[in-house]
Amino acid sequence: MEPNERFLAGKTALVTGASRGIGKAIAVQLARRGARVACVATQAERCAETVAACTAAGGTA
Repeated sequence: MEPNERFLAGKTALVTGASRGIGKAIAVQLARRGARVACVATQAERCAETVAACTAAGGTA
């Protein structure tokens, strides 16, 4: 891992539309870089998939 890859450690990000597409990709990348991610979406099942992807990427959602 590069020295600055986790530069968002200790930060919290709120991602709307996190259940798919760009919102999901943003949530996963933020989690990968150390941010705690709050995922918001209208479809709870898909949002749960995003949370699982964030966790698998080494983050917290």
